[in-house]
This record gives sequence, C-alpha cells and structure tokens, in this order.
Amino acid sequence: MLWSITIGRVAGTAVRIHITFILFLVWIGASALRHDGGDAALRNVLFIVLLFACVLLHEFGHILTARRFGINTPEVTLLPIGGVASLERIPDKPGQELAVALAGPAVNIVIAVALILVAGAVIPEEMQKIDDPRICLVARLAGANLFLAIFNLIPAFPMDGGRVLHAVLSMKMGPQRATSVAARIGQGFAFVLGFAGLFGNPMLLFIAIFVYVAAAGEAQDSALRSAVTGLRVMDAMETRVASVPVEASLGDAVDVLLATAQHQFPVIDGHRKPVGLLVREDLIAALGAHPREAPIADVMRAPTPVVRVRQDLGEALNVLGAGGSTALCVVDETGALAGMLTRENMAEMMMIKSVQPDWTFKQRR
Repeated sequence: MLWSITIGRVAGTAVRIHITFILFLVWIGASALRHDGGDAALRNVLFIVLLFACVLLHEFGHILTARRFGINTPEVTLLPIGGVASLERIPDKPGQELAVALAGPAVNIVIAVALILVAGAVIPEEMQKIDDPRICLVARLAGANLFLAIFNLIPAFPMDGGRVLHAVLSMKMGPQRATSVAARIGQGFAFVLGFAGLFGNPMLLFIAIFVYVAAAGEAQDSALRSAVTGLRVMDAMETRVASVPVEASLGDAVDVLLATAQHQFPVIDGHRKPVGLLVREDLIAALGAHPREAPIADVMRAPTPVVRVRQDLGEALNVLGAGGSTALCVVDETGALAGMLTRENMAEMMMIKSVQPDWTFKQRR
C-alpha cells in the first residue's frame, strides 16, 4: 500500500503503518494537549497505540487462521480506520472462510476478557467511556475491544461480519450468488448508517461511504469471477506485447515507451524468459535520478509473477490481485514470454461477456 512504512516482520508477514496513522496520532495528541493538558495527551496517545496493538492482534487472528488453510499474508497495514491484512486469496471452502472471518473478533473478545480479569472489578459505565482520558486505561481498552468485536460482526463488507454472512450464504447458494446477496445487504447497511449519521454523527457518514464502496467492490469482484469461470489465461491475455531486453539502457526503454501505448513492459533474457517488469511510472522517475545509459536492471521490478497460457483464469486473477500487481507476464510451456495479462484485459473481457455471456473465445484457442 502506498505511503506505508514497514516497521518489522511477524511470522513472515510484513507489518506496515500508513503515514495517515502517524498523522492521526499527532492530531489526537495535539487535540488533547490543547483541551486537557500534557498528561491527557500522553494518556490518549498511549491508549491509541495500545488499541492499535489490539487491532494488529485482531488481524493476526485472521492471518494465522488463514495460514492453517495454506493461505499466506504478505503484509498487514495499520490505518486510522483499522487494519488491513492482505491475504493472498479468500478461502475457497465456506467453512474455512467462516473460521478466518471469526478469528479476528474472537481475538478481541479474548483480550477484553483478559483485561477485565486483570483489572478485577470493572464498572460497565467506565467501559463505555473509551474517549475519556480520566477513565482507567485497562477499562477503556476492554471496552474498546468489545466494541471492535461487535462492530466487526456487522454483516456488511468489508467487516468480518460480511465475510461471516458470505460464508453462511455460500453453504446454501454457492459463492458467486452469495457474494451478490451479501454485497446488497452490505450496501443496505451503509444506507442505514448514513441515515443515522445525518443526525449528528459525521463518523457514521464516513463509515457508511466506506462500507458502500467496499460492498460495491465485492459485487464487482463477484461479477468478474463469474465471468472468468471456465476460461484460461490465453482467452484474455494480450499477445501483441513490446518487451525490453534485460541488457537495455534507460534510453532504450524510453524509445520503446514512446513507440507503444503500453504502461508495463516485460523484461526478458536471451531466451525470452521474463526476468522482471518495467513500469512506466518507475521509468519516468528513474530518468530524473539516473543517466540515459543506466541499465534498466536497476529500475525493473523483479522477480515478476508469471502465469501460463493454459492456466485457469480464476487462478491468474488471484495472482493479479496479490500485492497490488497491475500486470502479469504470461509464458508458454518452455517458459518463454507469450503475452501479458492486465487489468485492462480483464475489463475488456468482462464487457464482451456482458454482451454475449456464452462467448467462448474459440478464435484464440
């Protein structure tokens, strides 16, 4: 994720903090300092840091559970609105998806119970005043974790409750239909939250917009996965692709860039096997810091993910979505470059399938 800083790795997953989270901490501290003094500012900042440590544990509940089902998570990012664990894919089996979705809220409930036991007698009214720096820190954290567990179980994407709903519906009607229904329910909740936010709570409006956009994204992803069912990479890939040899210079790459409409260029070795990917934005940025004669090997993104021409298109879609990739190199049986698969290709294929759902791309088989 852009504007994120890696602060370490835990169990093979990179832990990143988005720059807006740091700005959020500064704003929290400055606001408390202006209204309640230095002690309140320190208590509020400490509370937010500990709260987001709990959010991180919540995300690792998802991560470690997913890992039991063979799903890795390259990174997790902390944002002011919570954490985002970048799972390589959503579990295929509804039971596994249900377990992964429930693992996060379960962690928050365990933390809340542990904090209540540590604190001894916790007054329920104190747990509700999580924004009051005068309240016991342990009680505030216990209340916040209970809130996180309940809030995340709202049956709307992208909250865990949306995944729980999707898993339950998948057991009855299949994953594609379940995603469509769950997305509509999520958008309905977004309208309810937005309406409630009109009566004095701007944060609900912000959450409503976030939920609505996420639900719409899930619906679009469901439509895409439905469209690629039964197709192979060769049905959607771009075959007229300009590539750049690995020994080329930045100047050579610029010449190729100006001669084509591509934004990504496979970098190939002498056997036409992809060894990297040169992205237009990286190339333009490099021109300001390197001479024209500099090798592109210093600029290309490597290693680059590859898929095979006859590979299932749904599997390739998972690879394309992992790590925010915008393009994949497609190779033939010998490992040589055969084409590229981009998000633009996928969008064009969806347009074709929307007009003619039974289109089989026989001319490319």
